[in-house]
Amino acid sequence: MNLEAQIQLLIENAPKDGRTPKLVAAIAPALSAIAQQLSHSNYYILQNLDQEWVVTTLSNRGNPQQQKRVVYAFSTLQDIPASYGAGLDPQVMATPMPVTHILFQLMALEPVDSIVFLNTKFDRSTSTSKTNTSEIEIKRVDLQNLVKQLLQPNRSRTQVPPDIA
Repeated sequence: MNLEAQIQLLIENAPKDGRTPKLVAAIAPALSAIAQQLSHSNYYILQNLDQEWVVTTLSNRGNPQQQKRVVYAFSTLQDIPASYGAGLDPQVMATPMPVTHILFQLMALEPVDSIVFLNTKFDRSTSTSKTNTSEIEIKRVDLQNLVKQLLQPNRSRTQVPPDIA
C-alpha cells in the first residue's frame, strides 16, 4: 500500500468526533516525510497476544543507568532474530504494519523512546543474499516536536528537516 493510501486509511479509521480526522490530516505531511526516508512501506512489529508491541530496553555500556526503550521494526520476517521468539514462542508474533501507522502510534507510546527501523537490502542477482542492513532510529520526542510545529496556529511554512530519520 502506498503512503497516500496509508494516510487515507489512518484518516478513515480515526474516531469520528469531528476533530481527530482533521488532526490526522494535519500531521500527515510529517508522517509522509519521515516514511519516505525509510526503505519499505510495511514493517513487521513483534507483538504479544494482547497486541502490545514488544519493547526492548537498551542500556548504555559506559553508564548502565542510562537506558532507552525501543521497538524494532523489521523489513522482512527473515530479519527477526530467533532470540525474539517470533515463530517459536506462541506468545509472540510478527505483525506487518504500514509504516505511517507505526509512526502514528509512536507518538502515543509513552514508555517507548524510539522505533528502530531495520532495513535489509538484498543482492538483486540472487535475491537471497543479504548485502546490507541499516538502522534508522526515529525518536518519539522528535516526531512529537515536528507534529507540534505543524499544528501551531499562524506558523510560517515549517519544513520537515531532511535528517529527521
